[in-house]
Amino acid sequence: MNVEIATLDLSLRRRSTIGYCVGMALYVLVVVVLYPSFKDAANLDQLTESSPGVAALFGISGSLTSPTGWLSANIYANFFPLLILLVTIGYGAWCLAGQEADGRLELVLSLPFSRRRVVIQKLLVLTILASVFSLVVFLFVLVGRRFDLTFSVANVAGATLGVALLGIDFGLLAVVLGAATGSRGTAVAIAAAVGAASYLISSMAPLVDWLEPFRYASLFYWATGNGQLDEGLSWTSFGVLAGLGIVLSLLSVLAFERHDMSA
Repeated sequence: MNVEIATLDLSLRRRSTIGYCVGMALYVLVVVVLYPSFKDAANLDQLTESSPGVAALFGISGSLTSPTGWLSANIYANFFPLLILLVTIGYGAWCLAGQEADGRLELVLSLPFSRRRVVIQKLLVLTILASVFSLVVFLFVLVGRRFDLTFSVANVAGATLGVALLGIDFGLLAVVLGAATGSRGTAVAIAAAVGAASYLISSMAPLVDWLEPFRYASLFYWATGNGQLDEGLSWTSFGVLAGLGIVLSLLSVLAFERHDMSA
């Protein structure tokens, strides 16, 4: 399959993607380098124990000073998944609805490309963007092994895959919404709102009894909120995240094939 559309989109998003990757790489590097200075700071654990609600808002649970606790509290439970959502939701809302508003999509469709082919190539770009961003995070986390961060590489790789799938799923949701409505703003707003609700449910469920049953509806729970750094990404979590991605991919194709661009 030719990838002219994918290549064009990657070129158009190259600068912003590089910016996100560089910024995240520097942040992760600072986090892992600082760990030796905080690994014996018992007051950090006391702080989270005395303010469990505040800690939960940042996705922090358990010990802050253990290697996986440090990585979770500073990277995997919050900044990494939230930034990948900026990348994927941003692209997902722009790749169809945004390009339609700019007049670029009509030009693409005037060429001998089927709508299905256009969507598939854009889903390929979404997957590439999430994968590259996640790989950068993973590689810089590995640097932490030189700074007293002892962890299972396999478990961290699994947790990283979980966040990548999380980002892809929310990006796909934005694609579906953009294809169905033709509105970039609507796609961003709804996908971001669902993402925020998912994050809050996963982080607050351990403290709020009535939220506990709803944690299974949160993609953050399946990606980062169930001890993935300590135990790896379970097959159940992978199945939920990947299965939803397949469903949303099919919906995006169907939605765009039925979308009336003349409206």
